[in-house]
Amino acid sequence: MEVAAGAMGPVIRKLGELLVRECNLKKRVKKGVQSLLTELEMMHAVLRKVGEVPPDQLEEPVRIWAGKVRDLSCDMEDAVDDFMVRVDEGSSSKPTDMRSRVKKFLKKTTTLFGKGKALHQICDAIEEAQDLAKQLADLSKRYDVDMRSTSNGATIDPRVLALHKDVGELVGVDRTRDELIKTLNSEGGSSKEQWKTISIVGVGGLGKTTLTKAIYEKIKAQFQCAAFVPVGQNPDIKKVFKDLLYGLDKVKFHDIHNATKGANLLIEDISEFLVDKRYLIVIDDIWEEDIWKYIECALYKNKLQSRVITTTRSVSVSEACLNSTNGTIHRMKPVSDEDSQILFHRRIFQSEEKCPEDLQIVSRDILRKCGGVPLAIITIASLLVSGHRIKQKEEWMHVHNSMGRGVTQGGVVKDMKRILSLSYYDLPLYLKPCLLYLSIFPEDFEIEREWLIWRWLAEGFIQCVKKETRLFEIGESYFNELMNRSLIQPAEIDREGTVVTFRIHDMVLDLICSLSSEENFISILDNAEWHAPNLQRKFRRLSLHNIKGKVQNSQFDRTCLSKVRTFAVFSPVACDWLPYLSSFQFLRVLDLGNCGSREGSSGISLKYVGNLIHLRYLGIKNTDVQELPLDIGKLQLLQTLDTRGTRIQKLPASVVQLRNLICLYVDLVLPRGMGNLTSLEVLDSVKLSWSPHIVKELSHLTELRTFSINCANMDGDWIDILIKSLGNLQKLHNLRILYGGRLIDRMRESWVPPPHLRSFGSHSFFEIGWFSILPNWVNSKSLPHLSTLKIEVQELQRNDIQIIGMLPALRSLQLRASCVMGMLVVRADAFPSARYCSFYGFLTSPCLFPPGAMPRVQRLGFEDTVESIASGEVDCSMGHLPSLEHVQVFLERENSSDEDMETAKALLRRAAETHPKRPTIQIQDCI
Repeated sequence: MEVAAGAMGPVIRKLGELLVRECNLKKRVKKGVQSLLTELEMMHAVLRKVGEVPPDQLEEPVRIWAGKVRDLSCDMEDAVDDFMVRVDEGSSSKPTDMRSRVKKFLKKTTTLFGKGKALHQICDAIEEAQDLAKQLADLSKRYDVDMRSTSNGATIDPRVLALHKDVGELVGVDRTRDELIKTLNSEGGSSKEQWKTISIVGVGGLGKTTLTKAIYEKIKAQFQCAAFVPVGQNPDIKKVFKDLLYGLDKVKFHDIHNATKGANLLIEDISEFLVDKRYLIVIDDIWEEDIWKYIECALYKNKLQSRVITTTRSVSVSEACLNSTNGTIHRMKPVSDEDSQILFHRRIFQSEEKCPEDLQIVSRDILRKCGGVPLAIITIASLLVSGHRIKQKEEWMHVHNSMGRGVTQGGVVKDMKRILSLSYYDLPLYLKPCLLYLSIFPEDFEIEREWLIWRWLAEGFIQCVKKETRLFEIGESYFNELMNRSLIQPAEIDREGTVVTFRIHDMVLDLICSLSSEENFISILDNAEWHAPNLQRKFRRLSLHNIKGKVQNSQFDRTCLSKVRTFAVFSPVACDWLPYLSSFQFLRVLDLGNCGSREGSSGISLKYVGNLIHLRYLGIKNTDVQELPLDIGKLQLLQTLDTRGTRIQKLPASVVQLRNLICLYVDLVLPRGMGNLTSLEVLDSVKLSWSPHIVKELSHLTELRTFSINCANMDGDWIDILIKSLGNLQKLHNLRILYGGRLIDRMRESWVPPPHLRSFGSHSFFEIGWFSILPNWVNSKSLPHLSTLKIEVQELQRNDIQIIGMLPALRSLQLRASCVMGMLVVRADAFPSARYCSFYGFLTSPCLFPPGAMPRVQRLGFEDTVESIASGEVDCSMGHLPSLEHVQVFLERENSSDEDMETAKALLRRAAETHPKRPTIQIQDCI
């Protein structure tokens, strides 16, 4: 029901804007809107409370009512949007001064409301909403509905069962348990008497509680007192403190739960009890940083080698749980394939060796979908046993085929779903639709972070709270919060440590698909679901998966598509029978970027795309689209246009009318007038030889944050104009220049970087287009926020690496040089924040960086000669770089023998093997 609450929010906001903006509304409508706002705000408050309760714990009338409100809210928002858009039509001829614009606006408003369809729609919506408000009051009286759970008492938290689980039943726990015990027992720091913490973090179902209980049981006898205290999602802090005291000494505090002490007195009791004792305390399942800070106040940090273990689903909470001087985070990993199989077979067959041959293949397929999550493995295994009878192969196949979309029956699965649901229902209201939106993607799909955020923006999920904060940055914070809560899993991480792509665990996907379907939030159509009932419902968001056969577009009833806000395709065949674009009246997102490109295809036509006046996102990347129609200029709400990898050769001239365009991905000819697109924040990438006029117009795009240009074959006469235009882009965060030619060295002399530049990259195949020497503006004062630097320099001066190394925010560096003038100097304070550094084209080695430099570098690339390493002239030890995880070495052979090459490689491998973290090493010959 939280989707109903989420749908209500934009309607209230837009109706409020309508009242303010449309001062010329007819009295009847204005009065109705004012009355409606009051009713909606009350309904919204109720819906927010309803949204905190799982649907299966709500009365049926409440669920029905909330569903009606959800549908009405969406329809009402469509009506208001439609009116606002039609008022703003003809934006290409807008008056420039505000007074004239207001006059024209009011005149058009009067005309539309005098005879328009929008008046009728909004009036109908007002009456229907008021009827629903009355229904809410009637429901409360007739059914005594108080919008709370219908449960007669607290249900057992399934995690509690893990506390009493026989650890011998679970596989792989002992190895991890022993490793963490070793970490707990290690001295660390300068004193073996230090207070130490370990925080175990991971998504629900990975076995955090079980692992922690195993550690606790194994070592608690070594301590004077010990306690294991669950916290949970909505803790009573006084009860937590009382549980802790009772666990520490059941005799002394036998009656503590009957005490009437406040939290502060309980903190004092705990602290006084612990002051002279060596203790082990486990605080299980912490959801919020503030809760930990409160608990930490009670834990006296004595010097008796006391230990504290915490578990959480949130990375930020785990970081907050660390002692500032002596703490460790352990990230839970899925169990191995071997242990998954042992656990799975032990649950079904009581032995890992008794799986019948005919079930072995489907068994492996099921385990793959379980993804190494112990809770998933045990849950699915329990479905395959009925009493003492093992189900038939056909039933195993059915379970396997159902796992991606809806294993929701049975008590054990319910327990698992309830655990996963805890994370969902803990989300703030603004994040719930963002998570549910992920159900639009097929299982195992690798999703691009930026792509997702632009789509959230188009859907209206991201709302600006501060005028100076751009919406994409708010979307990034939403994404980070979902990642932080372990609800999504990183797939590709770039050199800076930023998540580029991610995946959704099948079991999380199963949950959000189920919730999304219940709320009619997203509808998935795949080859198995092409039947009439599905095609008769009104879709809000429609995603096509796995279409194998040919389905006629006539099977789509226009009525069922009229309310669709998102249409996404994840099947190449589906593009052969796309619905008529005229079927979509309120489409916001049209994403065909996963159709692919197929030989012999006649291409995809976007002939009537200009009719989609509500469109915010148009994605046609790598599709068989051959041209964009001229009427694309009508899409006045369009925010994102991605045309990369298509057959389109140039953008139509009308593109320059898209005043709300924020993100433009292109690799084709641009029309004149691009300077009109003053809302652009992303322009990637522009080939200047194709569109030289952009050089002058660029200076008008003052909102640009990300800009990528290809300067190959650019006329030299444009260089000074380009540098001047770049100088106007004061909000630029990311600049990438390919084949800069003469531009590069001119930039060295006359360009002043924007104050918040975060990423700068230049690249050329040959030395043409390299900086002759390091630019003067590469320094900590000019580039205080620079995080990524990719730069090529012909002559490297002795202090250049130290200068680069003092950039305070630098995390990723790729430096290539032709020669070095003098002996390079690097101090121990260099590269304090760097995670990735590579040095090519000149001789370096780890010994160039003294102890203290590069304390966080995880990946290092360098170049040296075979002779200097094999002879021992260069020290290739790496132990002084404490965070190394991977090393790449390019070796120059010169006249060295094969024997010297092998000696050098052996020395390098030994250096990696003797490093405390045993980094991987890749050794290549220089070509």
